[in-house]
Order: sequence, then C-alpha cells, then structure tokens
Amino acid sequence: MRLLNKQPGKLGFVMGAALPFFVALLIYVSASSIRLAENPNDKLLPDLSTISAAIQRVAFEPDRRTGEYVFWQDTAASLKRLLTGVALGALVGLTIGVPNGLIPWFGAFWSPAVRALSMIPPLAILPILFIMFGVGEFAKVMLILFGTAPFLMRDVEQRVRELPREQLIKAQTLNASTWQIALRVVLPQILPRIVDGIRLTLGAAWLFLIAAEAIASTDGLGYRIFLVRRYLAMDVILPYVAWITFLAFMLDFGLRQLNRRFFPWYGTER
Repeated sequence: MRLLNKQPGKLGFVMGAALPFFVALLIYVSASSIRLAENPNDKLLPDLSTISAAIQRVAFEPDRRTGEYVFWQDTAASLKRLLTGVALGALVGLTIGVPNGLIPWFGAFWSPAVRALSMIPPLAILPILFIMFGVGEFAKVMLILFGTAPFLMRDVEQRVRELPREQLIKAQTLNASTWQIALRVVLPQILPRIVDGIRLTLGAAWLFLIAAEAIASTDGLGYRIFLVRRYLAMDVILPYVAWITFLAFMLDFGLRQLNRRFFPWYGTER
C-alpha cells in the first residue's frame, strides 16, 4: 500500500498532533537552560518555573490596584471585540455577497467596489478609524469588521456563482421568486461555506485586534503584551501568546464542529 493511502488511527493522530508541540517545548527548555546557565538574570527565555509564577500572579491573584484578575479581564475584553467584529463581518458578507453572486445587476454595481475595498490594507485606515470614531470599543470592532467583511463578501459571491445553475432553473420552473430562491436554495448551501470563510479570516481578525489594542486600549490581550514588553517581561508575554494561540485554535475547532453538527452533508459533499 502506498504511503499516501495510509490513514493514521486515533492514537496515531493524537501523537502526531502533539509531537510538534512537544518538540517545541523541548527546544525551548533546552535553550532556556543554556541561556540561564550563562546569565541567571537573563529575561529573554525564562524557565518554566518563572513562567508558572507569572501565570499564577496575573491569572489567579487579584490586581493590587484594581482588585480584578487581569488575565481573565483581558481575555473577556479581547474575545468580546473579536467575536463582535467577526460576527458583523459575516453578516455583511452574507448581505452583500449573496446578491452580488445571485443578481447580475446588483453584482454589476457592487462587485467592483467590493474588490477595490478588499485591496485596502485595514491597518492603513486604523488612524482614520480612531479619528472618526475615537479610541473606544467601536473603532476596534470597526477595524475587525473592515478587515474581514471584504474577504467574506468576495468569498460568498464566488460560492454563490459556483452553485449548479440547474438548481436555480428548477426553482424558477416551480415559480419561485428571487427572494425565495435566495432564502431556500442559495442560503442553506452558503451557510456552511461562510463558516469556513470565517475560519480563514480568524488569523487576520486576531492581527487587527492585537494592533488596535496595542495602540489605544486599557485592557485586552494585545494591550497587556505591549504594556509589559517595555519591562522585557517575557514570563508574561509568552503565556499570553500561547493563550491567544489556544483561543484561536479552539474557535477554529468550534466552527468545524458547528459545520459537522448543523451541516453534516457539507463534509461528505467534499
């Protein structure tokens, strides 16, 4: 049997998935030991005990000034901004993308504008957003919206155009209106595809969130990372980066499970 036809079992899959993380941890511990042996005060690669103490301090001990648990407060603030921005981006993606792909006259007007909008680097307009909307929550959510919505609009438009033309013709022979075709033929097939689109935009959404929080914020994961970097507090920065990675992975996993749960035909179709 050729190697490309061999499938790993559950144990093999788990071990294969865990191996890169184990290797990365082993390399880090080795590098940290070497640097600390040369300089016990080195802050670049703190040992695991130092990192553990920092996690205990920020996550499980109340802040002396505010009395709040900083780590969880930052997590809640960042997730609220991220999920709000991505949800609005998905809503705009559906609202504009479906008629762009389904209705020729609508697409003739809006599709070129969407393509042009998608070419604007979202971080380039960050100062404009702060000038227009201030440095509050709305500007941060708008940055995530602006960074994700154009991609989702173009992706949904393309997916609509890829639907079999025969389905639209058959619906019209049954006297279905454009509105009925959009809701009962197009939308059910597009929903799992936009979930995949959201998965693809999550990385960019995190980037825009961290950038906005780093520039103008008083809480959030990005804010905390850029706050403590001036003290070279790698014992705080590294757990925060690992936590962001874990949250992003769990969001992606949750979206995959959402597709499997509500659209079981989608996976088998591919």
